[in-house]
Amino acid sequence: MAQSDSGRTGSARPGAPQRTAELKRTLGVGDAVVIGLGSMVGAGIFAALGPAARAAGSGLLLGLGIAAVVAYCNATASARLAARYPASGGTYVYGRERLGEFWGYLAGWSFVVGKTSSCAAMALTVGAYVWPEQAHAVAVGAVVVLTVVNYGGVQKSAWLTRAIVAVVLGVLASVVVVSLTSASSDAGRLDVGVSGGVGGVLQAAGLLFFAFAGYARIATLGEEVRDPARAIPRAIPLALGIALVVYAAVAVAVLSVLGSGGLGQATAPLADAVRAAGVPELVPVVRVGAAVAALGSLLALILGVSRTTLAMARDRHLPGALAVVHPRFQVPHRAELAVGAVVVAVVATVDVRGAIGFSSFGVLVYYAIANAAAWTLSSTVVSRVAPVVGLAGCLTLAFALPWVSVVVGVGVLGLGAGVYGVRRRLSRVER
Repeated sequence: MAQSDSGRTGSARPGAPQRTAELKRTLGVGDAVVIGLGSMVGAGIFAALGPAARAAGSGLLLGLGIAAVVAYCNATASARLAARYPASGGTYVYGRERLGEFWGYLAGWSFVVGKTSSCAAMALTVGAYVWPEQAHAVAVGAVVVLTVVNYGGVQKSAWLTRAIVAVVLGVLASVVVVSLTSASSDAGRLDVGVSGGVGGVLQAAGLLFFAFAGYARIATLGEEVRDPARAIPRAIPLALGIALVVYAAVAVAVLSVLGSGGLGQATAPLADAVRAAGVPELVPVVRVGAAVAALGSLLALILGVSRTTLAMARDRHLPGALAVVHPRFQVPHRAELAVGAVVVAVVATVDVRGAIGFSSFGVLVYYAIANAAAWTLSSTVVSRVAPVVGLAGCLTLAFALPWVSVVVGVGVLGLGAGVYGVRRRLSRVER
């Protein structure tokens, strides 16, 4: 049941655990936009286009459009909720406050599990581009270094993300210009169809959504943004809009050179595009750009997962020791170290090539709950259109993903729900 609109996460609720020290508000609108871009304009655009093209064929651009519409609805819901509840945790907080404790918990569980998988995928992407023969070792090193950076304070993370975004945007701009101005570019390859079928288009949209989902990072950092009621609703659509323009330009440029068939067979689509465009000397630059992009995504992912872990630990859904905020750096240092340790364990031992699908499933469930929470903010029909479209879109795309991702995702969510039920029963017995 929805809570009162006046409810704030910063205030004590009956029976709720006492709040720990709050984080320091150091981020402005520009910083928040950059962190969102660092999450979105990352390795997804280097890696997701190929699998999406294999699924959708000539419907790739249509799939991108569907993913963008769902992402816009989710962004609108997140912005409205973040302005009302400017605390760390994102939809974990919104679901708890608007729908009830279980839905908040399920959102947090989906986010932490799904995005931890994304962290591992991004780390291994760094390793694959930097030193393929030692990809796991490089991935472990990347996680350790970025965990240390985050430990030093969110402002340092924002500055590093700003530099990474600048490099990645420069590389992507080069790919677009080289591809569109080459003799190999053919506008006829951009014909939109549904050669992969409706199911293929929806599956492509679900896979491409992985690359859009980074704006959640802005909401999960709500406790560290100055004037969040004003800044977050501005930052989220700005970051999403810039990312959409970049993705559309890159997709059109690469398709014009490779076509949907060639793109679907490409293992490194952007590198293959510049090679096909007759500029093979740009391939090493693209490889470096992909590694830098993956680092940017990994940096922002660790930030977001650690903040949701902090919020869940405050409410004792995770060990309370993870709710401690460092007295000097004003960051949830124990949560950051715990997230870093888990990701290191995954990348050191597991092949996570299927992590994109699994991560997309978890994040789509997370946003489905965000849209349901946003639906409760107003009773007017017009204000409820976007949440309804977002909720339906998230569930449709989640179950259109490859069946392995769906089965594993449902199983992990069921495990989380079981843990919640056992914990609730034990707490009642103790009383």
